[in-house]
Amino acid sequence: MANNPIEIKIDNKEVTQKLLELARRGENLRPLMKNIAGIFAYSTEENFANEGRPDKWLDLSEKTKKQRKKSGHWPGQILQVEGRLAASITTAYDNESAVIGSNLDYAAIHQLGGQAGKNKSVSIPARPYLKLTTDDMEDIIGCIDKYLF
Repeated sequence: MANNPIEIKIDNKEVTQKLLELARRGENLRPLMKNIAGIFAYSTEENFANEGRPDKWLDLSEKTKKQRKKSGHWPGQILQVEGRLAASITTAYDNESAVIGSNLDYAAIHQLGGQAGKNKSVSIPARPYLKLTTDDMEDIIGCIDKYLF
């Protein structure tokens, strides 16, 4: 009995077309990154409006509330005496990334917390305004799926 090889041919035009389309879309991710930057911006606006999500930021100290009341800024919202921090938030995107941030000197201390003031005598709790929730991450994944598939 002779050993005759078996050959199976599959018409994979549809698979090939889908893979080529995916590769083509992957060449220009700029529109996707623009959408992701938009999600970052919306999420940050919601964080300021809700004073933290999903967990609320720590309340202001009584001393800070008293200072704000004296200057006419209390009652008010945390991290928004005059709105400079919220207004400073910018996004940027290109073909490979989407970013969000602020160029204000005091932006990092409010995001991360730490010691501030004269001789670093004031302890500022972290109030992460650049924070994505689980829902935000699901929106980003949905954007990616919609764009690529």
